[in-house]
Amino acid sequence: MRGPHNVLRLIRTGATFERSGAMREALEVMDAPPALRVAARVLGWPFKWLGYRGDMALPPITRALTALGPAYIKFGQILSTRPDVVGTEMAEQLRVLQDNLPPFPTAIAKATVESELGAPVEVLFSDFSEPVAAASIAQVHKAHLAETGEAVAVKVLRPRIEQAFRRDIDAFYFAARMIELLSPNSRRLRPMDVIAHFEGVVLGELDLRLETSAASEFEANTASDEGFRVPHSKWSLSSRRVMTLGWVEGIPLGDIAAIDAAGHDRTKLAEKVLVTFLSHALRDGFFHADMHQGNLKVAADGALVALDFGIMGRIDEYTRRVYAEILIGFIRRDYRRVAEVHFEAGYVPADRDVDDFARALRAVGEPIFGMDASRISMGRLLSYLFEVTNRFGMETRTELILLQRTMVVVEGVARSLDPHINIWHVARPTVESYIAESIGPRAMARDLYRTVRVLGRFGPRLPQIVEASLIRQTQRAEEPRQSRRQVIYLLCVVGAVAFALGTLTGL
Repeated sequence: MRGPHNVLRLIRTGATFERSGAMREALEVMDAPPALRVAARVLGWPFKWLGYRGDMALPPITRALTALGPAYIKFGQILSTRPDVVGTEMAEQLRVLQDNLPPFPTAIAKATVESELGAPVEVLFSDFSEPVAAASIAQVHKAHLAETGEAVAVKVLRPRIEQAFRRDIDAFYFAARMIELLSPNSRRLRPMDVIAHFEGVVLGELDLRLETSAASEFEANTASDEGFRVPHSKWSLSSRRVMTLGWVEGIPLGDIAAIDAAGHDRTKLAEKVLVTFLSHALRDGFFHADMHQGNLKVAADGALVALDFGIMGRIDEYTRRVYAEILIGFIRRDYRRVAEVHFEAGYVPADRDVDDFARALRAVGEPIFGMDASRISMGRLLSYLFEVTNRFGMETRTELILLQRTMVVVEGVARSLDPHINIWHVARPTVESYIAESIGPRAMARDLYRTVRVLGRFGPRLPQIVEASLIRQTQRAEEPRQSRRQVIYLLCVVGAVAFALGTLTGL
């Protein structure tokens, strides 16, 4: 229930934010007016003693969210993907949130596996370890299949986690309504929309069948990618609350000392991280949207292995082409073309001046190109780009925000491996290759073929459609001109389909 009973929960939240020192930072990020600041103090300061102290080693907001528990941790993680809402600096701070939570008993995990998969753990697995990782939503156990002895990772949802999340989400909705009521200016940040976005992401992660599906699709898309792997999904051992994937041995990408000791080439690894992300985003339109060091490992043969598929990004083919043209335009320093692409895509209102926009883009790109390779940042470029487009009236596009955020994370991972990596030099071949495949005569032929295939599905019905139209229009003798126009239009469609089919057959 989203009602006043959530006040007590919000008092505890406000008290924790006040005690940790996060209240002032949060209000500054929101640019809160006096009325909201007073309300926050009322909810926080008098009840400060009720707040959780948290880990003093963490920054204030991160400390408060971690202390408040799984739903708040996950909310912070989601906000880290929305720099348009919390700002770039705060998004970066929230990105370091770690789900280092106490595990729940293995006996409960085994009972969940038995209930979900319909067989005792001892029948399905020859062994089942204690938790090897515990996160806000689930924990992971290592096991071996009873039939084949293959090592697998078994992810099990926390008990009653669904109820806990729904309860806190109710409180979030209540808080968002109060914020909008007390601070009309905050509506530009769309608090209710942010909570709705969070709810959608969390409810998706609470059904492990969806994560298994994402892992399976990602594995299929990247099967031929040299030096990149995704653990195999075990569908027969997965369900709503249990997910089983192949076990992965490797060195976490954040363990630089171990990577060096194993003799891996960090420069090549850095390039691989960047190139694989761009390939997945541009080629497939389906990319890992949480590619931090904790979700990437290096196998013994040097292959990059991705883990944790709870947050995936998807962009349609048209948006991929726009994104690629924007990137290559900056790489070639063709700011006029970058501006035109924004107008063609409808990202910037048509009543704005394209030359003024191109000049603003030049002011974004040129200072970055003046830097040495170790300081060139594609993430910084995208951040500046969104600032400019916002000034020119570009509406926020969630899929581009997620893409930008992931690009920043990927770039950070690459630089942690090789601080001197030239982002532009590494990215250029991948972007140009995509453009060569997706923009030009061959791409136009493919688009025409797809269009004809869609029209062709109606081929057997075209005579009936034309006949029915003729009959209807004959009955409307008072509109002879419109009738003739519609009949001519239908005949033109039939002729165009026939011509296109003939043309493509001859290609």
